[in-house]
Amino acid sequence: MPVAPPRERFLGLLRAAVTGGTLAKLTLGKPGGTDPTLRNLFARPVQLRDGARVSLTWRHATREVTRNLPPTEAADLLAGLLGTEFLDAHLFTATGHHQFETNPGGRPRLRSLPVRPDLTTPTQGQHDRLKDHVLPGSTPWLQDLGVTNPDGRPRAGMAGKLSQIQHFAALLQPLLRTAFPPESATERDGRTLEVIDAGSGKGYLTFALAHLLGPDFRVRGLEARPELVAFCNQVAERHGLRDRLNFVAGRLDPSQDEGCDLLIALHACDTATDDALALGIRAGARLLVVAPCCQHELRPALEAPPGLEPVWRHGIFRERHAEFATDALRALLLEWAGYATQVAEFTGAEHTAKNLLLSGLRQRHPGDAAKADAVREFAAAYGIRTQALARHLGFDLTAIPAAPR
Repeated sequence: MPVAPPRERFLGLLRAAVTGGTLAKLTLGKPGGTDPTLRNLFARPVQLRDGARVSLTWRHATREVTRNLPPTEAADLLAGLLGTEFLDAHLFTATGHHQFETNPGGRPRLRSLPVRPDLTTPTQGQHDRLKDHVLPGSTPWLQDLGVTNPDGRPRAGMAGKLSQIQHFAALLQPLLRTAFPPESATERDGRTLEVIDAGSGKGYLTFALAHLLGPDFRVRGLEARPELVAFCNQVAERHGLRDRLNFVAGRLDPSQDEGCDLLIALHACDTATDDALALGIRAGARLLVVAPCCQHELRPALEAPPGLEPVWRHGIFRERHAEFATDALRALLLEWAGYATQVAEFTGAEHTAKNLLLSGLRQRHPGDAAKADAVREFAAAYGIRTQALARHLGFDLTAIPAAPR
């Protein structure tokens, strides 16, 4: 019996999950339609007053559009979008994880992986004792942001988001203790420390940041979508946080002189990560924390390092090397700029493929010649002649290292 094409098999799995109640979440990515602002689409099950629905969220460059549809209608709509508006899909169900991917030549493939236990819905009586977290699920503003129920457990489809927020808090806490130890408060003579969250979105992680930092810090969430700014300010007001947590509409301008002791930029797209790092470095921020996303700048000009020429024709290898080369170069430039860098996994890959967290702790003045040579040697290995953060810092990637005396 002939095997059905990958797309048909994936759509069969998708329809069964959506209509059968086993859907955990779905992500459609790699947009291939005519709308240049469209980034991806997320689907998750929700229980509304009218019954079971599938919540669909289209994420554009500056806005989000959400629709709640009955399962059958949602399945029909998603089937029409896959292969036209979106070329890749990740489906998580109670029984498995299925990836539909389209390679650069247009050839689709389907991969199925075993289910992860943390994506299934716990049965009655399981997990009665909630885990201890730096940021408990019962934290009041998590409810207003739509993440948890009053009992502290995640709402339907939000278990991954809660895990992401809690993991972020756990990773950030030791960095904050190192960068801003209690004894440093006397050195700054009571000055409130300034924090910028560039591209704060719905504020999940901005609220977590304000929660961890406390009253000695003033946190400003910078977001391009005014409707999200208004929503987050309302939640902050409701919980008495507006004196130290404020959201403003706008975009980060790396050429501006901003007062900044701590800069966060999570999932800032492409060179927006470089803009954020440049602003933080220029401001002399003590701590920089970024989660890079959509590293497109270098890919068209990237050259195969020695020994990789035979496999460079595969688009997926070039794409992954572009991500690695971009973020590794950023880490080396941070080292040259006087920051000790760390790289960690932000959250599990089942929640987001963009899960790298790059942090920098300022320790010395920039300009170390040995570190400059390391940057240029790495850039030369990939044929990188220019890059956004290097341009912001005035760092010439192609300069020939000075001969030792």
